[in-house]
Amino acid sequence: MSILSTSTRRDAMSPGGTSDLLRNSLRIDGWGTAVFGVVMLVSGRWLADPLGLPSSWLVPIGIAMVGGATALGLTAGYPRIPPPLAGCAIVGNALSGVAILTLLVTDVLPLTGLGTVFMLAGAAWVTTFAALTAIGLRLS
Repeated sequence: MSILSTSTRRDAMSPGGTSDLLRNSLRIDGWGTAVFGVVMLVSGRWLADPLGLPSSWLVPIGIAMVGGATALGLTAGYPRIPPPLAGCAIVGNALSGVAILTLLVTDVLPLTGLGTVFMLAGAAWVTTFAALTAIGLRLS
């Protein structure tokens, strides 16, 4: 390992030995997930028709998102993030991405054009944060 790579790695670490990328990706993912969950809970009734999502799904999705956001925030707050908890965030995001894409390609939901864009944005979000969290975990 060269001096440059050792120095770069050390600079990318928080005082507790956790990479900044890992902590920041968990925090940003947590905030974004919280916003998404609150939107589902507060505006779900009005979003169901424009998106083509069943209104009966929106409250459970919102509750799950707020719960997931809480878990992400708590995990990011550890002085040293436990690898198994970071792994849960990676797996949870990856499975969410697969589930969203499966719903898109199977036409299970009567999605509108806006609903398809909404779902693709959600899939992009979760897969991006699965990747960022995995890279951050590897750097830790």
